[in-house]
Amino acid sequence: MAKNRIIVGLSGASGIIYGIRLLEAARGLGLETDLIMTDIAAKMIEIETDMSPDEVTALATRVHDSFDFTSPLASGGFSHAGMVVVPCSMKTLAGVACGFADNLLLRAADCALKEHRPLVLVPRETPLSSIHLKNMLIVAEAGAVILPASPGFYHRPRDIQGLADHVVGKVLDVLSIEHHLYRRWREGEGGDQP
Repeated sequence: MAKNRIIVGLSGASGIIYGIRLLEAARGLGLETDLIMTDIAAKMIEIETDMSPDEVTALATRVHDSFDFTSPLASGGFSHAGMVVVPCSMKTLAGVACGFADNLLLRAADCALKEHRPLVLVPRETPLSSIHLKNMLIVAEAGAVILPASPGFYHRPRDIQGLADHVVGKVLDVLSIEHHLYRRWREGEGGDQP
């Protein structure tokens, strides 16, 4: 297994900052990233950030067209340390839950599940309907990790990046990747990492 390679899927949900921050952190940690970005994710970059989609794709090691089923990511034989869908839209969650792999992002997630590789889905939707919750249960029972974009505050974040770093750090924890994105909980202490 390629321990220094992760797949990053950006789907069309609010919270695109989390996916961008994951790409930045992965680059800083020397990880290879294979990026799949949906068309709506590209629109969310323009809506929610001052970056362009091209600037975001430049953060990845490799970029794959979201409808290219000839990509190596469409094969269960593609070696990687895990896949993260961040943010994960409810449409993408539903596709994973139903095994409806009509784009490369969903196919790569399907492969991660069937090959028993880590799959982390980072939903930001709120509130959640019973349909959303049932889909989350389905994918969790299939082996995925549901990691809501719910940052903690015990590390006393000073800005939006501090909040994003907490969520991205939790994603890296699930993948067993060492990082220093936030100060870990220690009783009686708080404050951002120096």
